[in-house]
Amino acid sequence: MNEPIYFDEQHRQFRDNLRRFVEQEVVPQAAPWEEEGMVPRAVLRKMGELGYLGVRYGEQYGGSKLDTVYSAILAEELGRSTYGGFAVTVMVHTDMASPHLANFGTPEQLERYLPTIIRGEKICAVAVTEPDAGSDVAGIRTRAVRDGDHWVLNGSKMFITNGVHGDVYFVAAKTDPTAKGSRGISIFIVEKGTLGLRVGRTLKKSGWLCSDTAELVFENCRIPAANLLGGENKGFYQIMRNFQNERIVLGAQTMGEAARAIELTLAYVRERKAFGATLWDKQAIRQRLAMRAAQVEAGRQLVYHAAWLDAQGRECVKEVSMVKALCGELVNDVVYDCQQFHGGFGYMREAAIERMVRDARVQAIGGGATEVMLEEVAKRL
Repeated sequence: MNEPIYFDEQHRQFRDNLRRFVEQEVVPQAAPWEEEGMVPRAVLRKMGELGYLGVRYGEQYGGSKLDTVYSAILAEELGRSTYGGFAVTVMVHTDMASPHLANFGTPEQLERYLPTIIRGEKICAVAVTEPDAGSDVAGIRTRAVRDGDHWVLNGSKMFITNGVHGDVYFVAAKTDPTAKGSRGISIFIVEKGTLGLRVGRTLKKSGWLCSDTAELVFENCRIPAANLLGGENKGFYQIMRNFQNERIVLGAQTMGEAARAIELTLAYVRERKAFGATLWDKQAIRQRLAMRAAQVEAGRQLVYHAAWLDAQGRECVKEVSMVKALCGELVNDVVYDCQQFHGGFGYMREAAIERMVRDARVQAIGGGATEVMLEEVAKRL
């Protein structure tokens, strides 16, 4: 594929180095991670050593202080690994959870947590979703009550990526139950091992198998008042602000997955023979893959345009919502066709495309369901 017009030599070097890392350190090793249900810490620490976990953060904490376009490159290349669980493990850490700290942390909080997060020594998660509140963030029921120099949390969180093996959680809770809608939400830093915090269940998923996912339970969980992140009753704004970044990187991840699925399928159909000719000799297959390639290229360009707009500080809620809606659906269409063209082999666990089909399904749900995103677009037409 041609490079986005926003790329310069530094972007290309970053992408090429990251692609080599994924091809050498991830793809040959990752199959057992699916069985183990987690990405090894050694791999995440290696990514930290190479600077991939601190792309957006200040140099004083060990980061590179780059922009949203680099986050999109990171997500796209991780998506190309064909292991969606690996990709989302990293992306939650770098672009969905830790931005809450980086954007709203006090100097003391930043100094305490951010360097170890950037080095991959501590893995973080964001805990907003609940059994009865997903895209409807204002509907959360977890409560935090002030008690002297502490806050006491009670409630539960659901579908939390990195929740089982994470070290630091950024937790949304209602601090003012009398406030209307979303106005009474705050974010708290909760460390693993805090009394009153436990993993209720390790959740078993259809896909993203090497990503650990948890139900978290808070039972009179006492945390220091200093662990309030970003100000009391300011949490909804913090969550909404980071949704833009989250949806851009998810879009980039899906386009990396879709592009790689097409590459794998092209290699297969050019070799696989049926009825005296290769599958590539069938006009219907050639044209379907050509159309899918065109659609992925269009989606990819939209991703990088939205990332560039965000990096420039421009208003881009409409474009980002388009990215999430379009790319989350498109990756599912692409991998469905690619699996079809793999025939019976595509239904076997040993085929990468089989895993990619399972991994792709959640991309139209998590981070903003397609229907929710389309409403955001419609409001701005």
